[in-house]
Amino acid sequence: MKGLARRPALAQRELALAAIAVLAGVIVLALSVGRSGSSGASSLPRPVHWYHALAAPYAPTAHGRTACGQKVDKHTLGVAHPVLPCGVKIFLSFDGKEVLTQVIDKGPAVPGREFDVTKALADRIGLHGTQQIRWAFPR
Repeated sequence: MKGLARRPALAQRELALAAIAVLAGVIVLALSVGRSGSSGASSLPRPVHWYHALAAPYAPTAHGRTACGQKVDKHTLGVAHPVLPCGVKIFLSFDGKEVLTQVIDKGPAVPGREFDVTKALADRIGLHGTQQIRWAFPR
């Protein structure tokens, strides 16, 4: 009989622990939703600090692959940079247009230019010839 008397107490403890676990889950969920913004704001990364550089459109190598191994066609969006590692994401901004892109090639080979921009990306942001752009790492 003594064993039966303990079972309700054990059941109450288990129920209390389960309620605490559910409450903790609700709190974690509420905090994560609160951080992403309740206004429906996009969860895309934002620029940290803008830098200025010269950039120009270019056509990657004729053999179809970049120094980073990226296959390139007329729709490929990306940049070439001599130091930034392949695949690193960066923001580019020109003439009020901002895009999130990535390094897909090494270069440029032209002194004074910091970035080469694929033709498709240049068309998207309206970049023609060598121009001053802004760029940034995402948060």
